[in-house]
Amino acid sequence: MASQSTGIQQLLVAEKKSAEKVAEARKRKARRLKQAKEEAQQEVDAYKAECEKNYKDHEQRILGSRGDMENKIEVKTKQQIEEINQSVKANREKAMQKLLKFVCDIKPELHQNYKP
Repeated sequence: MASQSTGIQQLLVAEKKSAEKVAEARKRKARRLKQAKEEAQQEVDAYKAECEKNYKDHEQRILGSRGDMENKIEVKTKQQIEEINQSVKANREKAMQKLLKFVCDIKPELHQNYKP
C-alpha cells in the first residue's frame, strides 16, 4: 500500500506541477497578446498620425493657408475702398456743380404732349 500511496503522491505532485506550468503558459500567452495589442495600437496610431500629416500638407499645398487668403482679400478690399475714396474726392466738386446746375437753371417748356 505504501508504494501505491507514493505513486499517488507522485501523480498528485506531477499534476500540480503540470497545472502550474499550464497556468504559467496561459499567463505568458496573455502577456504576449496584450503586448501584441499594444504594439499594434502604437503602429495604428503612428500610421494615423502620418496620414493626418500628409493630408494637412496636401491641403496646405492645394488650398493655401486660410490666413493668406484672408490677408489677400483684406488688402484688396482696402485698395478698392481707397480708390473709391480718391474718386469721390476728385469728382465731388463736379458732381455738386452738375447737381446745382440742374436744380437752379430751370428752363420752362411746354410738355411735348400738350396741345393748345
